[in-house]
This record gives sequence, C-alpha cells and structure tokens, in this order.
Amino acid sequence: MTENDRDIDTLVGDWLSVRDAAKALNVSPNRIKQFISDHKLLGIKRQGELSIPAAFIAEGDVIKGLPGTLTVLADCGFTTDEALRWLFTPDDTLPGAPIEAIRENRGTEVRRRAQAMAL
Repeated sequence: MTENDRDIDTLVGDWLSVRDAAKALNVSPNRIKQFISDHKLLGIKRQGELSIPAAFIAEGDVIKGLPGTLTVLADCGFTTDEALRWLFTPDDTLPGAPIEAIRENRGTEVRRRAQAMAL
C-alpha cells in the first residue's frame, strides 16, 4: 500500500467491495461498475480490488446529491483520487467535509463550491 493509498484510506474510512455495494443497493455487481462509469458512484482499486466508499450509500440507495456532485467534479477535470480527497477533506466553511454536507442534504452548496473551482 502506497502512502497515497493510506492517506485516502484515512480520509474515507470505511470501504465496500463491489459485491458489498451491490448487495447494499440490491443490484448486480455489473450495475455498480456502470454506476461508477456514469459518475453515480466513485470507486478506486485498493489492494487489487475495486472499492467504493461506504459513505456513498445509505438506506439502500446512493445518497441524494452525490451523482450530481461527482459529475461536476469530473467535468472540472478532477481525477478519482482528487475527487475523493476533496469530498472527504474537512472544510471549516461548510462546516465538515463535503461528503458530510451531502449526507445531510446540503448538496446544493457542495455543488456550488465544486462548480466555482472550475471557473
């Protein structure tokens, strides 16, 4: 595991395998991979296995506001690692990390900030 991987692990915390994410969302593992391709979820290879942050899923669904935010970040040119770091890094002006704000249904403000970074 590289230092970069450890940093992301520290920020993100809990991860789900593709199979676990599929089970949590009641879809096939192939559908999870499609969600990642469509920017509805984000996943990275960790120890040779594609993993998804557990914070992206709640109550059997992808958290509201996440897909739109991921699309904005992708449109801004963020790599997967950069997007994960941005989503999980605390921001005193929110307060909390952007992912926490999204989970608290404050995704509009998070997307505004992401769009502002593209300007």
